[in-house]
Amino acid sequence: MKHPSGSQLGRMRLAAAALLLMALAACAAPFKADVSRFQSQLPAPSGQSFAIVADDPKLSGGLEFAQYATIVRDRMARVGYAPVEDPARATLIVRFDYGVDGGRERVRSTGVGVGGAGYWGPWYGPYGFYGRSRFGGWGGPWRYGWYDPFFDNGVQSYTVYTSGVSLKIDRAADGQRLFEGKAEAVSSSNRLQYLVPNLVEALFTDFPGNSGETVRITVAPEKK
Repeated sequence: MKHPSGSQLGRMRLAAAALLLMALAACAAPFKADVSRFQSQLPAPSGQSFAIVADDPKLSGGLEFAQYATIVRDRMARVGYAPVEDPARATLIVRFDYGVDGGRERVRSTGVGVGGAGYWGPWYGPYGFYGRSRFGGWGGPWRYGWYDPFFDNGVQSYTVYTSGVSLKIDRAADGQRLFEGKAEAVSSSNRLQYLVPNLVEALFTDFPGNSGETVRITVAPEKK
């Protein structure tokens, strides 16, 4: 068996170091949120008040829901709508929901081996959000580049999570739906304390948006 020369070993070490740096950069990279919004006769903010309720009854009254609802309330108020606590006094009812799935392990062949030429590429998969039955989905595979510096017969394994938030606005007087929006993302984090505020921020970027249009918003990386 022919052993690698000193120069070959040097090149292999440099390649491994480069991959390690790329891996660290990928872990700190922002993720992309897909934002889809639909509206029908959503009134201008002036003279309109709103109250936030849980779209999922199981979240109603929870401290965690209250924390995230405060973020939504602040964003709605920043747009110009007036918040009220009592839904009976509001002209608009805002229904909010959020969640993250249990994660999916991904195994991928990289073609990297001792003395071999390595490469990296995207993984594929229609990752299911735990609440797709409530939130629906856009279909189509996610594609995302991922680096891994470790050589293990050309096989990598890692976990990714799908998270999402949903916002619905109804007219209080007759219950007519005026707005539906959702933001969904795949990332290496499953921390709702990080995911939900960023997904809400993505959902309210250029709110209310163009009806029927799906846009991709860059979400800040999680601070470790």
